[in-house]
Amino acid sequence: MLPKNAQRIHQQLRPGDVVLDIGAWAYPFNRANWVMDSEPYDTRGFYNRVFFAASPLPPQGGTEEKFTRETWIQRDICDREPFPFRDKEIDFVICSHTLEDIRDPLWVCSEMRRIAKAGYIEVPSRLKESCRGDDRGIVGLAHHRWLVDIEKDHVGFLMKYHSIHSHRRYSLPARVNRRLSEEDKVQWLFWEKTFTFGERTIHGDDEQRAELLGFVERHHREPAWLRGWGAVEDLAASLSERIPRKLGKLLRS
Repeated sequence: MLPKNAQRIHQQLRPGDVVLDIGAWAYPFNRANWVMDSEPYDTRGFYNRVFFAASPLPPQGGTEEKFTRETWIQRDICDREPFPFRDKEIDFVICSHTLEDIRDPLWVCSEMRRIAKAGYIEVPSRLKESCRGDDRGIVGLAHHRWLVDIEKDHVGFLMKYHSIHSHRRYSLPARVNRRLSEEDKVQWLFWEKTFTFGERTIHGDDEQRAELLGFVERHHREPAWLRGWGAVEDLAASLSERIPRKLGKLLRS
């Protein structure tokens, strides 16, 4: 979660507020009374155990965990079973860097809106998720299923079409990725009472190309010669992967 927003949430919560963190496993918000995640309680804190073991991330939401083993709910949050809370029982719900990963973010949004009086949503920015440079051969992160746009109180989901990975014109170069500030990499929504959400569908290759290319060109236009060089890079990368495979087959035959 963006540190300044984590601090804002922690400061605005009242002592008696009931807080739920959905998808908190990798980096829990310690002030949460309840957590829901597909992973077990004993494996919480993945980021600091694996990625930042040498230099751990600071705790977010205070230093003391308010949730316990008993209030850590391990479950599939997309199973279409209502979350185990009454309407508006939760004072504040947090869902940070989860909706872009899961198969049914619309269901999770609908349940958050039902059970909570207010909340916070954070996802990668569309700009960040359209950049190359994080996973080789992939745009954005490989495990992300959705491109997300947040505008005012609306969260919009667009399937991350495979065509975004197949041609560099549909994505932004790694140098754009490197220049992004921490705030540029994310987008967020503080909401009260309600928010809206929905999936935008695109049909046909032409519409996909127009959508992806349009977004890229609104944010970064490469000169024609550089786009041509990019095609050469793509060919070289393809050959570097295909030639060893073909050699391997010949050696095994």
